[in-house]
Amino acid sequence: MGVRVLMLVATPVANDTRVLREATSLVRAGHAVHVVGFGVPPGFAPPDGVTVSTAGRRTRPSRPENPGAPVPTTTARRARPLWWRAARWLLLPEHRARAFGRWAREANADARDRTFDVVHAHDFNTLALGDRLAREHGVPLVYDSHELWFGRPVVGRPTPLRDARGRRTEARLGGRADAVVTVGEGVAEALEGAYGWHDVRVVRNTFAALPPPTAPLVPAGLLYAGRLAPYRELEVVAAASRDLPLPVDIVGPADETWLRDFDPGAARVLDAVPADEVSWLLRGAGIALVTHSDRWPNHRLAMPNKLFQAVAAGVPVVATDVGELATLVRGYRLGALYRPGDPASLVAAVADVLAGYDRYAAAVRVAAASLTWPADERMLLDVYAGLRTGPNHLTRSRVP
Repeated sequence: MGVRVLMLVATPVANDTRVLREATSLVRAGHAVHVVGFGVPPGFAPPDGVTVSTAGRRTRPSRPENPGAPVPTTTARRARPLWWRAARWLLLPEHRARAFGRWAREANADARDRTFDVVHAHDFNTLALGDRLAREHGVPLVYDSHELWFGRPVVGRPTPLRDARGRRTEARLGGRADAVVTVGEGVAEALEGAYGWHDVRVVRNTFAALPPPTAPLVPAGLLYAGRLAPYRELEVVAAASRDLPLPVDIVGPADETWLRDFDPGAARVLDAVPADEVSWLLRGAGIALVTHSDRWPNHRLAMPNKLFQAVAAGVPVVATDVGELATLVRGYRLGALYRPGDPASLVAAVADVLAGYDRYAAAVRVAAASLTWPADERMLLDVYAGLRTGPNHLTRSRVP
């Protein structure tokens, strides 16, 4: 018998592939899912069977007027003055705290009169509200940690005292959640080690595979598809772009402040496209760039969405030689690795993939059996099958 799931997520939802994928799978399994998002764009149409409401600030529509259109580069964009950037650095943590506080108040009001059997809280910034709603309604809580929250890059002024309080809160509230899921073994082990939790389940950010190509793939370009922001090695991609034998496209939603100062070199910066189109863009390019820095603990543990989307598209990758990402690429022979921060190493890795393209593409096809959504969907559904709902529900501690 299906259950009614209330999902909480402090993103606009429209391009949050993990949330939409999980919600769709739960609906197909017979559950009902309502998502409360953050500033959901007007006109956003959720997947069949999923309902969505919004709290917090409103944003532009999820599909740009010209998706995939070139984005003006620094030659046409005026950089913010130094005083403005300094003020943003200083005030950004307070701005975010107020924005998410407003979201939590509005999301709580939205959820107050809804009926649900499970609360599914996506990421730390929804955990306190999720815990409160689950306890008030006497229903299970699923905590879905998309990353090692307190190992993420710091953009803006450091907030060590706030972070210390946050870690204590995550340990306490996550410790009494009925289930904790996360995106990879590295993050799961880090959470268990930091908080003494047990049985953190792994539901990776995998994708459904595209149909097999009708002809052998031919590498025509290099595509980075992901957020355009600091600590993504995009400066290295730009520095290497003039020495690469294939054109480079960089596509995705952007941190506009960062983008104003970004020199793309010979790469082309494109506006975001809907997530379901990215796999086809990857297949058309033939090689995926899967890049991030090794500066932050979360990057050393993370396995980016774009890695799994490349596997779903059937294309080899050129990836940064960092942590869990590098381990997976080596283990499945998905492509070549380059040293972080080294444009020459990136150029050499591209040459390696081109020289062994058919071999790498064959390895990606083999890996798809393990690294696409059906395997992770089973884990998600197993988590829900193990929840105790109804009048006999009793929250269990995650600390032995």
